[in-house]
Amino acid sequence: MELFSRLFTGMTKTRERINETLDAQKEITDDFYESLEDALICADVGGEVAAKLIEKLRGEVAIMEYKGTKDAYDLLKKIIARELLVKKLPDEFPPKPWTILVIGVNGVGKTTTIGKLAKEFRDSGKKVTLAAADTFRAGAIEQLKVWADKSACDFVSQHEGSDAASVVFDAMTAAKNRDVDVLIIDTAGRLHNKTNLMTELEKIVRVLKKANPYTPNEVLLVLDATTGQNALNQAKVFNEAVPLTGFVITKLDGTAKGGIAINLTKTFGIPVQKIGVGEGIDDLQDFVPKDYAEAMLGKLDE
Repeated sequence: MELFSRLFTGMTKTRERINETLDAQKEITDDFYESLEDALICADVGGEVAAKLIEKLRGEVAIMEYKGTKDAYDLLKKIIARELLVKKLPDEFPPKPWTILVIGVNGVGKTTTIGKLAKEFRDSGKKVTLAAADTFRAGAIEQLKVWADKSACDFVSQHEGSDAASVVFDAMTAAKNRDVDVLIIDTAGRLHNKTNLMTELEKIVRVLKKANPYTPNEVLLVLDATTGQNALNQAKVFNEAVPLTGFVITKLDGTAKGGIAINLTKTFGIPVQKIGVGEGIDDLQDFVPKDYAEAMLGKLDE
């Protein structure tokens, strides 16, 4: 409940911005739908996705024969929660180690997210290894080592500037020898439009697949909610290089435009798995569509 409260508080600006546009609307008219669509677009839901949501809302309102905007608005919350449901990964792990490749541009909170994920797995009794494959950014290896120490995880690294794929090979070998449950790999975060970064990621995946054809089991793209539509562009480029399995959205507690999760899910058909609502090691939470819809639009009337 505390984490949901942080999400709800963090998305207050998004919620208020949408509600402000609807205060004067009492009846369901074309103006109501247009105002609602504009508000969703302003919240970074995206024009195409917003239009599809409103089209679905119109159809379901007609079936339900609603007359008041409150009923229609509550229905929109349920539609958004429903549309955000995407097939989840299996609960059971395939052959060890379960390997998570974490990618994203610099500054989105990627390394911090890895530390939080590691603690979650450790708290559930899993043995975890962190691999420092971001050998390009100054201080990246040391930063990940701090998180490894905080979460009591094994740590594999080489020197700054070394070959990232070589680090991954060493980490996979060590994880197998130590009977590790989860291997989490940090990667470089240079600008997403740089060819060398995408080539490096593709090489890392090839090395992993040689060691274990099931890997990587997850490819998580970390995105900063405050970057808005730019996050969509990053997702497109990364997904073309290394097919993604999930999104992690950070800084949802500091944006007035929280609708990016809807846009990402509907555009790529890939689930948002985790969201960040603070800087603390326990401030990463599972993405729950109903909670997100309520934080964005207001509490649902059950």
